[in-house]
Amino acid sequence: MSLTACVPDGSESTFGDTDMSFLLITELPQGEERGPQTSDNHEEIKVIDDQIQKWSKGKDGNIRSLLSTLHYVLWSGSGWKPVPLVDIIEGNAVKRTYQKALLYLHPDKLQQKGATWHQKYIAEKVFDILQVFRLYGVLLCIGDTSSLVLYHI
Repeated sequence: MSLTACVPDGSESTFGDTDMSFLLITELPQGEERGPQTSDNHEEIKVIDDQIQKWSKGKDGNIRSLLSTLHYVLWSGSGWKPVPLVDIIEGNAVKRTYQKALLYLHPDKLQQKGATWHQKYIAEKVFDILQVFRLYGVLLCIGDTSSLVLYHI
């Protein structure tokens, strides 16, 4: 294959046979996992989505409830320690636990830990749900007796 390129003086320059094979990726390096590609994986994604939806349903606007049940939606062996609801009654405790959850589920952290694609998928979905509270500044308004009616996904 020959290539033609523009040169700064406005003329054209033609290169002889150029090997473009270096632009092709033929396979992933060892240790890299492919994302969901088979019908089994699509079914697994549907199951994961259903679990996440069940976890978040009915907890609209209730960050405390989401945080105290987070361990139910995460994968086994995730390392997340359950947080009892009574431990996140006060606003400052909610904020601390919320920040801890976001750091724990952050995509960059999971990449460093070598998480599998389904762990990354779960973390991404849960992270997005929790991010809604930050986007709307709800955590700034949390008081000891406030109820939140904002969260809709």
